[in-house]
Amino acid sequence: MFAACLESLGMTLCVAGSMLVMIACGLPTWKVNAFIEGNIVVAQTIWDGLWMSCVVQSTGHMQCKIHDSVLALAQDLQTARALTVISAVLGVVGLTVTVAGAQCTNCIKDDAVKRRVVYAGGIIYIFCGLFVLVPICWIANNIIVGFHDPMVPPAQKREIGASIYIGWAAAALLLSGGTLLCCSCSQGVRGSFPLKLAPTKTITVNGEFDKKHYV
Repeated sequence: MFAACLESLGMTLCVAGSMLVMIACGLPTWKVNAFIEGNIVVAQTIWDGLWMSCVVQSTGHMQCKIHDSVLALAQDLQTARALTVISAVLGVVGLTVTVAGAQCTNCIKDDAVKRRVVYAGGIIYIFCGLFVLVPICWIANNIIVGFHDPMVPPAQKREIGASIYIGWAAAALLLSGGTLLCCSCSQGVRGSFPLKLAPTKTITVNGEFDKKHYV
């Protein structure tokens, strides 16, 4: 029962992390222009994302433009685009694998095979977290270095956007959930008596329960 609880908690964390990865991948708020000049009246805000750049006017009107060329993007954005998409796809694969080997399903009968399948799902989710964490930290480091670089004009300085923080949260959930899934497969957690689903009662043609199910 404890192993089943770990599986449920791990799957919940991993699914939430995968959803956050998809949200962070789609949002254009990876880089936000920094307001470091003396004039606090700003007419527009610039957002830079993996797929588009947006300009938000002070009136609330927003205009977005999709990036014309992938090769024209910075190297960190190219890497982040590829790895976040891979992480989102692997999240779906990991969910399918984990559900197939979970104790609450009957897709696989052998308990030893179920344990290995769940362990594989946990490893997949750990890789998902790493695929998100690497580009997130790379872009955040470049933003911080560029912000403190005196050679960069103030108009070109950027700050860390909301997508970076969402990506960090997603990586934490994926790594934690994947670790819990792997821990739930240990023999000490599962114990000597694995969880078995009770067989369903059969009904005869005349609508009565089979007599062998009565005590």
